[in-house]
Amino acid sequence: MGKDMNYNYAFLFYDVKEQRVQRVFKVCKKYLSHFQKSVFRGEISPSKLILLRKDLNKVIDKDEDFICIVKLINGEVFGEEIIGNQSNNTGEDLII
Repeated sequence: MGKDMNYNYAFLFYDVKEQRVQRVFKVCKKYLSHFQKSVFRGEISPSKLILLRKDLNKVIDKDEDFICIVKLINGEVFGEEIIGNQSNNTGEDLII
């Protein structure tokens, strides 16, 4: 039973250039459930989360694409992780 048995819940959303949308979609669908357009969610183990990030880093352009992973560790704690360019963000902080 190692660390792999600990599951977190994650939300992932992205804004990527059109030529990479299908590749990013396929990677996300491999690990999480498609929720809406560029939004995925579901339970994911820490080791699968590492593989998801690794696979995404292979298909995106970090200067042009934006991916955010919100990890729900429990009902009160969350962590947000950004992969790629956040320049499209409004600059306002997200408060949950």
